[in-house]
Amino acid sequence: MSFPVRVRATVGVEAVAPEGGEGLLLEFLRAYRDAVQLIVDEVWGLEEVPSRKKLHEMFYGRLVGMGFRAHHVSEIYKRAREVVKATKESGGSKPVLRRLTARIHQLDYKVNFKSKTLRVAVLNDCWVELKLKLHKHLDRYLDGLWSLGEIQVSYRGGRVYVYLTFSKEVHLREPRAVMGIDVNFNNITYTIIDLNSNLVSMGVVPFRGLSRVLHLKKLAEKLQRRYPKSWRFLKWVGRARARWLRRARNVLTDSSHYIAKRIVKIVKEYNAVIVLEDLEKLKKRVSSAKLSWESQLWCYERIQSYIEYKALVEGIRVTYINPRSTSKASPNGRPLKFINYKFVELGGTITTRDVIASWNLALRGLKQMRGSRVKWSPDSPRDVAMKPRAKRGNPEVFTSIYN
Repeated sequence: MSFPVRVRATVGVEAVAPEGGEGLLLEFLRAYRDAVQLIVDEVWGLEEVPSRKKLHEMFYGRLVGMGFRAHHVSEIYKRAREVVKATKESGGSKPVLRRLTARIHQLDYKVNFKSKTLRVAVLNDCWVELKLKLHKHLDRYLDGLWSLGEIQVSYRGGRVYVYLTFSKEVHLREPRAVMGIDVNFNNITYTIIDLNSNLVSMGVVPFRGLSRVLHLKKLAEKLQRRYPKSWRFLKWVGRARARWLRRARNVLTDSSHYIAKRIVKIVKEYNAVIVLEDLEKLKKRVSSAKLSWESQLWCYERIQSYIEYKALVEGIRVTYINPRSTSKASPNGRPLKFINYKFVELGGTITTRDVIASWNLALRGLKQMRGSRVKWSPDSPRDVAMKPRAKRGNPEVFTSIYN
């Protein structure tokens, strides 16, 4: 039985406003931000975050009086609730919004990809036309299979950016095997088993991107520590830091693309389910300073998000498993002897702990498949690893599934 799910991807492009249009757009974005801040300020002291229906009763008249359209108001409610709820759950103080960003409903914009234009409704039923700087990578979403949903318009650094959200329905394949994937700092180790727990294949996908990312981020943090109080005000320090972090982000993105393509190509050959480590469980157990620092890079999560996205587009299922003790347990019942931190002896065969970990991940994934059909339903997003996860920094990284 094939379960249909919806895959969503957001692609960012730069836009240019015509003369006079940028002023109207900035006025709208500032009013949008101030409207969200107004709601945040007034509901912050309440014990519970009001529902959207309650917010509608409280603020609709005022927001429409400010010149917003009905769908603008709906998006403002949504954004304000998200900000308040997320901040309170994390124990933070009342947020102060500074970024100029607005979500635009489908009925409040008109896009023409042939002429590369986007018309956006702003205050008082006025419209602003933007010229989009489209790239070839957008063509994959214009094949007729993807539909365009809400968009986001942002203004930063004197430039206008538009984030286009595409979605399409995908039917998940019935698996014939399970692939366990162990993400490491310089390689991806995978093990494939069939549905009877028999070993089918294993291998390693090497890469050097994360070591480069680590080096660049260390340079940025070292420079920041050298000027702890003044780095924000020294222009050359800010430029150097931004340049290193930008390079780190680009290297990580390229590495993630490369790894995900390689993994998905192998998975399609075996028609397997992908089993990844649940890093949220891993983070709670990280204790050493080095591992704690590396875990903050979110490198592994970025790689996983690319694998998840590219796999789901191909109809390949993905699941996350608690990685606890996966590198310490024997996957086939034979004696397991540890040689050092890297190598082990399994029944007389020398191998790596990464292989043992990926093998055990595959076995746990298979066990979860057999344990409950409900866990593989799209109605159980956490167990099927289809939880929405917004990754900022790269326009194509935002990946989520909606039923």
